[in-house]
Amino acid sequence: MRIGGRLLAGLFLLLAPVAADAQDFPARPIRLIVPFPPGGPNDIIARVVGQKMSELVRQPVIVDNRAGQGGVLGTDAVAKAAPDGYTIGIASAGALAISPSMEKVAYDTLKDLAPVTLVATVPEMLVVATDVPAKNMSELVALAKAMPGKLNFASSGPGSLPHLACELFKLTAKIDIVHVPYRGAAPAVNDLLGQQVQMSFLDLPVILPQIKAGTLRGIALGGRERAPTAPDVPTTAEVGMPDLVIENWYGMVAPAGTPPAIVAKLNKVTTEAMTDATVKGKLADRGLTLVGDTPEQFRDFIANDIRKWAKVIQDAGVVTAK
Repeated sequence: MRIGGRLLAGLFLLLAPVAADAQDFPARPIRLIVPFPPGGPNDIIARVVGQKMSELVRQPVIVDNRAGQGGVLGTDAVAKAAPDGYTIGIASAGALAISPSMEKVAYDTLKDLAPVTLVATVPEMLVVATDVPAKNMSELVALAKAMPGKLNFASSGPGSLPHLACELFKLTAKIDIVHVPYRGAAPAVNDLLGQQVQMSFLDLPVILPQIKAGTLRGIALGGRERAPTAPDVPTTAEVGMPDLVIENWYGMVAPAGTPPAIVAKLNKVTTEAMTDATVKGKLADRGLTLVGDTPEQFRDFIANDIRKWAKVIQDAGVVTAK
């Protein structure tokens, strides 16, 4: 009994500082790493949600843009930071679920990062140039089957979500279309408008102005339901391709080893910030759907997405840098 009492006392002493730290957290500014340049979706989410978080915890939440390698460098900076909750990041599907299967990265998503919450999702939309003689999915698939290897699709780069979305489209529809990679979404959209390429899957906010202007034609939305900003475009499920769900997503992560109590507090503050009407309005205007879930749910979500895209990469024979 004496030994047991000493062990319990020792355990209490070990856990007491963690409990106290979690109770007092945060006692100083939080650094929120954005693994992309200013102005993109990750950056907008970080600044809008981070501002409200700052108000709730009464400490500055400082956005730190660490761009490079499609979000990998900034995400790696989060993984290597001290696991105390004072360095966190807003990472996306590319860096967390796709890049580990496409290239050599210095972190293991599920081992080196602690999921906090899934913040937002945004559907990808399949669009075609206006000179493509297809008004819907069945016509587009029929056209591609009649012209194997003749149609092409644009992406924002090899291994990007738009690239793999079209690879999954090829597998699902059993068609042969050619990949044309670009350095980002903007040049891909420019060549779609110039009718140099025929189609692409892109984030809804990226191509929404062209859809509304009629300069690009929406074929199907990769979301689970129609978008209020483009209500006339059916979902992929509605056109007979329920497995072609293509959504980009953005989530908050901390370094692995961050005490669970601090992760829980970060989760609580972040999800509370996401319920604010101003936050919801600003992000909805950009086509983002706020989610907010538990760390455990977000971990399962990431793991499922890793498996999904690893299978697409393998089945499609995508060349990787690993």
